[in-house]
Order: sequence, then structure tokens, then C-alpha cells
Amino acid sequence: MSADSSINLTRGGALLSPGSVEDKKGRHQATLSAILFLSPAFVLLILFRLAPVIQVFFDSFLNSSSEWVGLENYRFLLESDSFLNSIRVTLLFNVLINPIQIVMALGMALLIVDGAKKPGMWQTLNLLPVVVPLAISSLIWGVAFRPDDGIINAILIAVGLPEQRWLTSADQAMMSIIILASWVGVGYWSLFLVAGLHQVPKDVMEAATLDGARYWRTLWYVRLPLMRRPLAFVLVADTAVNLLLFAPVQILTRGGPVDSTNLVMFDIYRNAFVFADLPLAAAETVLLLIVVMAIVGLQFFMLNQRRSGS
Repeated sequence: MSADSSINLTRGGALLSPGSVEDKKGRHQATLSAILFLSPAFVLLILFRLAPVIQVFFDSFLNSSSEWVGLENYRFLLESDSFLNSIRVTLLFNVLINPIQIVMALGMALLIVDGAKKPGMWQTLNLLPVVVPLAISSLIWGVAFRPDDGIINAILIAVGLPEQRWLTSADQAMMSIIILASWVGVGYWSLFLVAGLHQVPKDVMEAATLDGARYWRTLWYVRLPLMRRPLAFVLVADTAVNLLLFAPVQILTRGGPVDSTNLVMFDIYRNAFVFADLPLAAAETVLLLIVVMAIVGLQFFMLNQRRSGS
């Protein structure tokens, strides 16, 4: 039989050609079985993911009386000082927290992979904040940040430093939320970076060592360039997650003091459940969804670029 001849399939001892009726029937049954197995997941995806998005998009063109107003909600948002301030606060929050989390996550990953005598113990301690629900972590840090009897101010006073107002100060509230969110985020993102460090080829590391490259030089010129894809993923995914941060703000500051922590997600919550303006909150959700989708698109673009360049 020549190499380009049709390949026969065997079923029950009989040979079936790919174009036979029996083969088509078998493929049809396999496809039907796959659809039946996947249908519950598709139904749940449609009910709990796709349908709410369509509903929110439709509601964004209505007013509080369920009357069609077109783009009026979007126009109002783009002229609203509260919404524009929440955009500024959210962008500033991401500009500050993303480098902090990524650098600390990389440092923790390097400690686990290179520096720790008991990496399993360090990795367990690193993951403890991740398994605690964010709402519980917010309550714990809220107690620690108390300006009068909080443990953080007690430590500051013990070492001779002045106590701080933390969550009650418009200048310190955002940094307090950043500390809280990083407490959880660093451990989570370090998981991906630990995996990236383990994927660096050992022969490349050995070649750099034989060439006389020291640890930091090897890290900067060898390991980090080979970790471009994990780092790109962590950067973009971390940005998307922080754009959707809500629980710490809602539990601890409620957007204050003086709207200094009024992130977009909390502004959506306030419009929907405090001011009872669901259509305006829907329009704000659509705008936030567009931003998140743009970031996810950037993520895939960066990963594809790294893949084609590797």
C-alpha cells in the first residue's frame, strides 16, 4: 500500500475506510456523546455568564423607570465627576499595586526555588493568605489597621515611630488597601513564577555558570528573559484582577475617606444598591467590561508574540 493511500479503520475486526457509512455513523455518535457530556457546562455558562452580560448591556440603555434612553447613561457617566474620579483612583491603584505585587511575587518565587532550605515549608506559608477568603482577610487587616488599638500602630510605637491613621486617612487609605490586597496577591502570583523558574532549562543555567556569570547577572540576562511568558501573563492577569477589586473597599472604607479609595467596582455597587440606579450601574459595568476585555486581548497578544518569538 502506498504512503498516500487511504488509511483503514478497524472496528470489531472489520476494516472500515474513513469515508464509509459505518465510519461516519461512528463519528456522529462520538460527536453526539461529546455534546451530551458538555451540555451541562454550556447551559451553566449561558445562564450564569452570557445571559447576565446580555442583560446588563440591555439595561444600560434604560433609565430607572425602564424606559429606553439610548446612550444617555454613558453620556452622564463621562460627564460625572464621581465616575471620572473613580477611574483616576482605579488607574492610580493599579499603577501602584501591580509593580509591588509582581516584584514581591518574583522575590518570593526566587526564595522558594533558590534560597529556602525547606522550600515546601516556605511555599505552604506563602499560600496560607491565598486560601483565606478575601473578606476574612479584610476583617483581620481592618482590626490590625485600627488607629487607636491596632497591632500595627502598637508595633510602630514600640520601635519609637509615630502611629498612623491608616484607613481613616485620605492619604494612607489606598496604601492600606494595597498592603491588604498584596498580602493575598503575592502568594497567588508567585505560584506562576515558581513554575516559570522551574521551566528554565538547566543546561542554560549550567552554561551561564561555566561562563562565570554570577547569580544576579544570570537572573537578569538569562532567567528573566526566559520567563517572559509567565511574567507577561502575571502582569496582565494581575491588572485585570485589581481592576475588579471590591471586597476590601466595601468592607473597610466604603470608598472613603473623601473618595480616596472609590474604585470603579465599588462605584458600580454604590450606584446599584445605594442609589438604586441599576441602569447607570449597568452602563458603568459595560465600560469596565470593555476595559477588562481589552486587557485580556492584550494578554493573548503578548503571549502570542512571546510564542512566535521563542
